[in-house]
Amino acid sequence: MLKNFNQVMNAAQEIPPARVAVAAAHDDAVLEAVRGAMELEIATFILVGDAAKINSLASEMGMNLSKIRVIDEPDTRKAALKAVSLVSSGHADILMKGLLSTAELLRAVLDKEVGLRTGRLLSHSFVIEAKGYDRLVVMTDCAMNIRPDLAQKVEILRNCNSLMHVLGKKPARVAALAAVEVVNPDMPATLDAAALAKMSERGQIKNFIVDGPLALDIAMAVEAAAHKGLTNSEVAGKADLLLVPNIEVGNALAKAAVYFGGCRIAGLVLGAAKPVVLTSRSDTFEAKMLSIALANLVGNYEKDL
Repeated sequence: MLKNFNQVMNAAQEIPPARVAVAAAHDDAVLEAVRGAMELEIATFILVGDAAKINSLASEMGMNLSKIRVIDEPDTRKAALKAVSLVSSGHADILMKGLLSTAELLRAVLDKEVGLRTGRLLSHSFVIEAKGYDRLVVMTDCAMNIRPDLAQKVEILRNCNSLMHVLGKKPARVAALAAVEVVNPDMPATLDAAALAKMSERGQIKNFIVDGPLALDIAMAVEAAAHKGLTNSEVAGKADLLLVPNIEVGNALAKAAVYFGGCRIAGLVLGAAKPVVLTSRSDTFEAKMLSIALANLVGNYEKDL
């Protein structure tokens, strides 16, 4: 089991480096992550973006680009399409977001000619390392699906199969989050959570143990679960994966983890033909580098499926 990001980095160093195509790579945090990943030998890179800016930023940072291929494309839409096409054509293993919007990158991922479509729903997962916990916690979907229905929540969970496998979570304990632990017809999130728990119980959702509805404190704290009498739950107080009811909850929780909790974080889009490294444009180079390492592990696992 990978319990923290140091272990993730070590595991990524034990497998062949991934080839990463970066869309709109003209960004200092992106280049810092590229340099760090190359120094640790977890990835090689093709940088697609404004070559003049990339070279200027690299010069300011004292970064050597001699072993990195740079493709000049200042237009971010075209840069995204080019980076995606490098992955879909087999010239790269992982797609990485640079200095462009998520919507712009995803349009390229879903492009009918060069995209990475699989017919599956795309979803986003954050992996969070929080102080005081003995495990990495996954949170989904915090960045893509705005208000997923029950069927989409099942797909979002299934997208996490490979990620949870490489983290050593077999089966993964899933808390379907809501504001309360009782089913309330006026709170749709509780209805979906209860349905997911029953589907899990009957074997309709493989590789996961789902319980819900659960509030965040009940999902993460054994003491809180005991106080509310949920000691028989396999998930309460021990959740590996937090399934959020909507994007507002997920987005706020993930950013609170970083800005209030000082957590280390990594982010991936799952459900495409290849892993997609997707963090916020404001995220640190460390978050981007950790995401590259995680994507390499997921991609390497899926390659053998």
